Amino acid sequence: MTLKAIALNCSLKTSSDEASSTDRMIDLLRKALAEHDVDFVETIRLVDHDVKPGVTSDEGEDDAWPVIREKILDADILIMGTPVWMGQMSSVAKRALERMDAFLDETDDQGRMPSYGKVAVAAIVGNEDGAHAISADLFQALNDTGWTIPAVAATYWVGEAMGSTDFKDLDDVPKMVAKTVKMVAGNAAHLAGLLKKANYPGT
Repeated sequence: MTLKAIALNCSLKTSSDEASSTDRMIDLLRKALAEHDVDFVETIRLVDHDVKPGVTSDEGEDDAWPVIREKILDADILIMGTPVWMGQMSSVAKRALERMDAFLDETDDQGRMPSYGKVAVAAIVGNEDGAHAISADLFQALNDTGWTIPAVAATYWVGEAMGSTDFKDLDDVPKMVAKTVKMVAGNAAHLAGLLKKANYPGT
């Protein structure tokens, strides 16, 4: 049984800009998931795509979300990567969650949303406190839209308040970040494997 993971990088920086700290955190999870034989499909940097505002799965001409939606639902594990921005998740992350709201009306005959049986985890980075608040809001929204959240589902790094050091610029990954990455990956792979064998029964 092969498990697949995909990441949404909700950085405000486009791919043509410098590498983001969010990319670095996602890459740590990618490597840790590989240790559990999880195939990492790709990282989709949402700002590179024209994801229209809205709460349906297709907002019309030139909307990039339908293709992205298909890719994330084809995977077993979703990594939501976001920077801490003004103490909150990025606006890009919020847009992705808003588009997933459509899942509530896309249930099967057993009342299961298309995200049922799939696992979501978070990768959060920033230079100010906010990781706990973001994971709380993010996990509530993901749970509302059918994703399953494993135990220890977020890995994060926040720098010194009003500091100037970015996660991507650290020479070494802090010990506790590395430890948490391994725990997030292991728990996500374990839970995704169980759900792939036996999905929720629904109603």
